[in-house]
Amino acid sequence: MKKIDQARQFLQTRPHLFRCPVCQEPYEQVVDRSLVCPNGHSVDVSKKGTLYFMQRAVASEYDDAMLAARRRMLQAGLFAGITDAFVAKMPATAQTILDVGCGEGTPLNDVLTKRKNQEDVAVGFDLSKPGINLATQLENSAFFCVADLAQMPFADGQFTTILDLFSPSAYQEFNRVLAPDGQLLKVIPNSDYLIELRQAIFPADSAHATYDNGKVLGLFQEHYPNATAERIRYQVPVSAERFADLMLMTPMHWGATPERLAEVKAHPFTEITVDVTLLTAQGH
Repeated sequence: MKKIDQARQFLQTRPHLFRCPVCQEPYEQVVDRSLVCPNGHSVDVSKKGTLYFMQRAVASEYDDAMLAARRRMLQAGLFAGITDAFVAKMPATAQTILDVGCGEGTPLNDVLTKRKNQEDVAVGFDLSKPGINLATQLENSAFFCVADLAQMPFADGQFTTILDLFSPSAYQEFNRVLAPDGQLLKVIPNSDYLIELRQAIFPADSAHATYDNGKVLGLFQEHYPNATAERIRYQVPVSAERFADLMLMTPMHWGATPERLAEVKAHPFTEITVDVTLLTAQGH
């Protein structure tokens, strides 16, 4: 089945997951290949089977090469410990999952693969159109769209699980779309996240040489004082052929000189540290 027809099938049974960005009314029906709200506003399904909700184009700093490198690293298992933790936190019963800032889609794909629940419904969205186009190439049941975190095109109370892996947060919007008994699973990097790469790229006296998640953690705890926090830390082998991908997949390389990057590339290391905190908050 073509992607556009798969998408139409998905939307025909679940138009209520989405709401119109113009009038904020939940969509009610699919007409041909368009979602149509009660006031007649519509959004068309693309040939790739996606919806584009942006009112204006937004340039993403993640280009095609960076996204492709990221996919290769993630498919090599870089975030496997994180997606394992997501799955462990989720009920075995069917979930309606929203992946915030899903990028090229591999983490959501891994979660769905590991859960093996055919009843799960999953939607991923990102600002990056190239990222969403890559996500649609994965073979899973998830639906993907281009949308803005600050004005999410989703109806109130529809999602039982929100996944936020390194993405910014809009807590008011999260609370709006989260089901009353749902949960928010947010992952933030710790100081040792990709520490080998950070130390190789930046001199010790550089402002980029260290990372502190205190502000992000504090803001989350302000919104969800009863949230739990779990540290996840592990090492992942990096093959020689993947080292260039590791360097390219993260924004760290934006802050370094070409000479420094060439020096790092000439001395690859064989493993990288993943060090994150998983924050879990219940809907309210």
